[in-house]
Amino acid sequence: MKEIEVKILEINEKEIVDQLLLLGARKTFSGDVKAIYFDYPNKQLSNSSQLLRLRKRGDVAELTHKKKISKDEAKICEEHEVIVADFNQMKEVLLALGFREFKQAEKKRISYELGEVHFEIDTYPDIPTFLEIEAPSVEELYNMMEKLGIQKEEAKPWGGKDLMQHYGKN
Repeated sequence: MKEIEVKILEINEKEIVDQLLLLGARKTFSGDVKAIYFDYPNKQLSNSSQLLRLRKRGDVAELTHKKKISKDEAKICEEHEVIVADFNQMKEVLLALGFREFKQAEKKRISYELGEVHFEIDTYPDIPTFLEIEAPSVEELYNMMEKLGIQKEEAKPWGGKDLMQHYGKN
């Protein structure tokens, strides 16, 4: 599956939520998200623009593999994601397979959905709240931004690493 997304930095959360609700979006999640990123000791995945993430959203645990395809108009990745029954057991399996934990991240997230477009309002400690928009195509992504009153120039085709570097966090 392709993931096509952008980040909009330093949003006014109330304005965005009001706009999303006016457009008919529905809230699908609100809570804490914990992520652990894994790689081989030689950083084989990150050196080839890939990531392996074990994430817990509320009570749901997901294992995700992403491979970056493009960072032009939007961040485009090939993405494979599966729900796992037990977060801690999956972590142990990954470690037993030779992966090493190289980063952890926790954030607050509020998720909305409108048709096939997903909106994530994320807040990390010490980083201003931002919006992530994911759509089936770049055209649909920019169409939805226009409906929200967001200018194309505000869209950042960034991953989490780019975001952290922008704010001087590593």
